[in-house]
Amino acid sequence: MLTYMLDTNIAIYVIKRRPIEVLDKFNLNSTRLCVSSITAAELYYDAEKSQFPERNMAVIEDFLSRLTILDYTHKAATHFGNIKAHLSKCGKILGENDIHIAAHARSEGLVLVTNNLREFERVEGLRLDNWV
Repeated sequence: MLTYMLDTNIAIYVIKRRPIEVLDKFNLNSTRLCVSSITAAELYYDAEKSQFPERNMAVIEDFLSRLTILDYTHKAATHFGNIKAHLSKCGKILGENDIHIAAHARSEGLVLVTNNLREFERVEGLRLDNWV
């Protein structure tokens, strides 16, 4: 059963194998982890714009092959609209992709694992954890 959705920064820590605490928690919870298709897209973008795109794409593919990738759904889009409107009314700012990832995790009832707690704490009803 899925419990955790990894934010892009946590995925990058796992890929780089540091800090070791993140890798340990990744391995401990491996069957309960997923990423949003939004996070996958961000990882592909980072690989494509890198100095070594072919090598980095292979690394991303290997990493993603070990996880469930959840497709962005209509339900997630509904949560996105709610979150973005609420943040806008409150004068709070959060990046567009971060709102999509937060909406996706919240819509699926998953804990978002991130090292950006300060930003994501602005999202009501989003459960968070930081493995760093």
